[in-house]
Amino acid sequence: MNVMTVDDFHATIEFDPDLDLFRGEILGLNGGADFYGKNPKELRAEFKRSLQVFLEVCAEKGIQPRRHFSGKFNLRISPDLHEKLAIAAQAQGKSINTLAQEALRECVAG
Repeated sequence: MNVMTVDDFHATIEFDPDLDLFRGEILGLNGGADFYGKNPKELRAEFKRSLQVFLEVCAEKGIQPRRHFSGKFNLRISPDLHEKLAIAAQAQGKSINTLAQEALRECVAG
């Protein structure tokens, strides 16, 4: 995954062959904001510019710029995996929730 970070905001980066430009999309916002650039330096400058415009519009309209996350989500897994998780968690003296949080934290930290 190609991710660029500016001021604790993250954007995915991909190449658009039709435009012959890199395109970034800022993640986790209460709305959409994207930007384009020919190279990493230009892309970062456009990221900052697009983010600033987005934040200004949010301030004018009294909107929180970041999407709110409750900390809860449903996860559907196979009964076999559920059983294996329950056994692994019990063997480690942990809850399934704690074991899952540790695995997810490791996944996004790497």
